Amino acid sequence: MAVALFVAYVGLNPAARTTAMRMFSWIALRGRRGRRSGECAELSFSVLADAAPAILWTAQPDGSVDFISDTLYQYTGFTREHAMGWGWSDAVHPDDVAVCKSKWEHSLRAGEPLEVEYRLRGIDGGNRWFLIKGNPVRDQQGRIIKWIGTCIDIEERRHHQQILEQQIKERTEELAEANTRLQEEMWEKDLARQKLDDQNEKMLVDLTARSQRATLLAQMGELLQSCMSNDEVFAAALGFAPKIFPTRRGFIALLNAGRDLAEIAGQWHDCQPLDAFEPSSCWALRTGQPHLVVAGDTTAPCAHAAGVKNTYLCVPILAQGEALGILHFQVIDEDPALVDSELSLKTTFAGQVGLSVANIRLREALRTQSIKDPLTGLYNRRYLEETIEREIRRAVRAEQGLGVLILDLDHFKKFNDTHGHDAGDTVLRETASFLLKSVRAEDIVCRVGGEEFVIILPVADLKVTQARGERIRARLRELTVMHQGRSLGMVTVSVGVAGLPQHGSSAKELLEAADAALYRAKREGRDRVAVAETPLTVEVKLA
Repeated sequence: MAVALFVAYVGLNPAARTTAMRMFSWIALRGRRGRRSGECAELSFSVLADAAPAILWTAQPDGSVDFISDTLYQYTGFTREHAMGWGWSDAVHPDDVAVCKSKWEHSLRAGEPLEVEYRLRGIDGGNRWFLIKGNPVRDQQGRIIKWIGTCIDIEERRHHQQILEQQIKERTEELAEANTRLQEEMWEKDLARQKLDDQNEKMLVDLTARSQRATLLAQMGELLQSCMSNDEVFAAALGFAPKIFPTRRGFIALLNAGRDLAEIAGQWHDCQPLDAFEPSSCWALRTGQPHLVVAGDTTAPCAHAAGVKNTYLCVPILAQGEALGILHFQVIDEDPALVDSELSLKTTFAGQVGLSVANIRLREALRTQSIKDPLTGLYNRRYLEETIEREIRRAVRAEQGLGVLILDLDHFKKFNDTHGHDAGDTVLRETASFLLKSVRAEDIVCRVGGEEFVIILPVADLKVTQARGERIRARLRELTVMHQGRSLGMVTVSVGVAGLPQHGSSAKELLEAADAALYRAKREGRDRVAVAETPLTVEVKLA
């Protein structure tokens, strides 16, 4: 037994060793006293073993445990009967049972000391790490007659060890990562040095190309600002497109007047589009946003580009939020990539075209506002003054006639007084519409104030002008003007007629002659046509 205690002593910590030394001394003194004294020694060993801070245990040569100090029972809640033999293994964590038994069985077969770490399940359900050590006790012939060992709680040590191992692992990983980064940085620097010349050269080429494209785009912008019509705008765009996009094919498609068909305005670099296509077949026209289709992508292809195998881009041409058409770009096999900078440039290109069209529309709208009467839509006095001088010069050069009609609605004040100003406005609008339908395409109809209208008839002699005035007067009587569901009655007009060259050779002379004839028609009873008197006739009357 003293030998067994000595073996156990080896596995104890300093505090446990002190207790064990006292136990060895007491057993040595009592061990010589015979069998009864031996029994007392065994009893005292059990008491001392239970008092030790470690779990002490002994086992038979076959490995079955025949003694465990009470510390194990207090921790696990096992009974002594449950723990004896191999029952102690029920307290071992399921994941550790196989390793624990394997090492214990190896020690039994080889007669070698046992050392293994495993977790024991406590009475509270928790698990703690323990270190078990065991040594064989041999007789004089070297046969194993006993196994004795300790089971020490190493949970705290294990925890600190895990923390230390984790710190070492993290530090090792940090060092490895730093070393990897350093190697990568060195490799990248070497690679960067190798590629620097190529990159600089490529960058220089790209910057030169971008600068050239920007210059061309600026030149196109300046030219577009001077365009006076949409046809000029799109002709300029088609001229600059192959210069700005030398490695891209493309075409411009414009919506027709009915906005139900996109017609090809032109193409560059042998791009072969359809003759025309419906707006709904292009996603850019549907969404009002640029639409990029990468080669092979079947997510949302444009129906009008069904035969295109390469990457393509459709950019809407917008003017004041309204789609006018699209710019269509296709990549070529030699340069199949379409980068973001290209998308920006193409969008800017389309934006400049759209802005130019919007400017033309704005100029036209402002011009229209300045020369059109807002109530009737007819030309106003300002336009009359600009146009009649031009038409007179043209007639004189061509040695052709020019007719002037001045019309004034009869008793117009009665319409306003009887039916209200809204009714009067209706009469004016209906009369204006009637006059536009009653003249030729080249004739110019103007409202010069109140209920007075002027019609310029290019290439019309005095006889034709008078006949036109008579026909207008007669047909106007047949006009039915409805207002708020009721007729406003018959509309009549008095007409003054003048012609070039009989009544003058200037706008002032012709208008004054026609105006004088109008007032004569009024004096003579209204609803009639009066031809201006020639200067010779006026002179005779004055004489």
